[in-house]
Amino acid sequence: MNEALPDVPEVRVVGLPQLTSGFDLVDRLDLPMHLKVHGPLEPMGGEQLAQLSERINLRGRGGAGFPFHKKLRSVAETAIKRGVRPVVVVNGSEDEPACRKDTVMINRAPHLILDGALLCAEAMGARTLVVGVTRESTKRSMEAALAERGLNNGRRSALRARVQLNPVRMVTGAAASLIRSIDGGPAVPPGRKVSASKNGVGGAPTLLSNAETFAQLAIAARIGPERYCNTGLYDEPGTVMLTVSGAVARPMVIEVPTGVPLRYVLQLAGAPPMPQGVLTGGYHGKWIDAATVNEAIVSRNSLDAVGGALGAGAILPISQDTCPLGESLMVAKWLAEESAGQCGPCYLGLPAAARGLEDILNGGGPAALEAVKQVAKNVKRRGACSHPDGSAMFLESTVKAFSDDIAAHALGNGCGRPVEGVLPLFEGGRAPTGIPGGGGEENGPSRQKIFVDWTLCRGHGLCADILPEVFQLGADGFPTVAQAQVPRHAEAKAIRAVRRCPALALRVEEGTQSKAPSRNLPVLSQGRGRRALGR
Repeated sequence: MNEALPDVPEVRVVGLPQLTSGFDLVDRLDLPMHLKVHGPLEPMGGEQLAQLSERINLRGRGGAGFPFHKKLRSVAETAIKRGVRPVVVVNGSEDEPACRKDTVMINRAPHLILDGALLCAEAMGARTLVVGVTRESTKRSMEAALAERGLNNGRRSALRARVQLNPVRMVTGAAASLIRSIDGGPAVPPGRKVSASKNGVGGAPTLLSNAETFAQLAIAARIGPERYCNTGLYDEPGTVMLTVSGAVARPMVIEVPTGVPLRYVLQLAGAPPMPQGVLTGGYHGKWIDAATVNEAIVSRNSLDAVGGALGAGAILPISQDTCPLGESLMVAKWLAEESAGQCGPCYLGLPAAARGLEDILNGGGPAALEAVKQVAKNVKRRGACSHPDGSAMFLESTVKAFSDDIAAHALGNGCGRPVEGVLPLFEGGRAPTGIPGGGGEENGPSRQKIFVDWTLCRGHGLCADILPEVFQLGADGFPTVAQAQVPRHAEAKAIRAVRRCPALALRVEEGTQSKAPSRNLPVLSQGRGRRALGR
């Protein structure tokens, strides 16, 4: 279950290779072989590079898809205005378990990435180049590539170049995390959002982009915009690197021209003919169903139009024989564990969302579903990085894409299908640990039900503060549910809510299906409540 992908899985190509040229000749293109395959590269001015990037509509390939020419011009303008040297940073921190395309590029074609980065550094007069990685294999390959070019971090070097190795964590790949680590701090986002183009490494304007982005720039600089745009779609020319895993016979990294049908990519990897769903864009991405797969093509705009996402290029189908909510729950738990632990909405919200999804699987009913939706909504745009936003998008997409399964689990006895662990997660297949409020006795089916006595409730709202997993307040200030299953992890809070309700309008009852020994739960009669109100 959840077998980790190797650093360098099988690599395939559809059509003529660009980024993967030479992969059929050697395992790794050292500098002499790189020059034989790709040829020399002439320097270009800063505005030339910006115009080239704009003509080929080059966007960041790390997930956000920001136009590269805008980033390039912003860094150059800031550097000139402030009279300082900019810094160039290559982000090769590929820490999502389902992504390997940048790792493949760094391990097999590091000089193509360096070509693009050095083009930018020379054009803008940068004197510092840093390549951020998180794997020992990518560190070795990139350090060897720098040595092959005679680049080092010596103080007398015209260009100081080095590799920054960070821990394998989801938040490490955030631009702010990488910059903070380069400056000597921890590889986690700072508490404020600052544009790297304005204030990056050492306070200098910093051109930071994904490894594949720099490699695409190097290809375009060699062959020119006209030839580059002959491949792929008119509005999104060129090729895309994808990582295809999940329920496939052959997990692989594949280079495809934009415009290729998504179903063809899945067929190459041996996916089921009719997948139950396909997760597009990775674990910060979105699910699409089997019917939508037949409509989608590989492009950012096409996947957005059908409700998917290109993201970091991860494509993960699941078969009809596995429980999609169970598979998604394992991912949700992993996402919760990957929090940097700095922002409350992320550190507390993501585990709460994972527990809420687990409550749905355990028959929590509509209240559990509404709780997941509310938590996902509450964590958005409230963190120091994009991790809570991407995680919330994944959760919302799961609820939307698998509505029939949600109903079967929340209102019935489940879908009857096993959880096979087809989505790659952990090194060595280990399960997530350390989720705040999760694990052990706190998981499993609910044992309690909480009730609101409307004849007593006066809308104080204290129940929603103590037990947000169950109660939210409506526009009128009263709870939106009259009765609900209590999540296993929140049983103690439910008792506290009952005891602290000023109107004594709550009561908790044990579930009849539970085999656990009953507790001394406060069960308040209506008569007692009325006497209390009359005091």
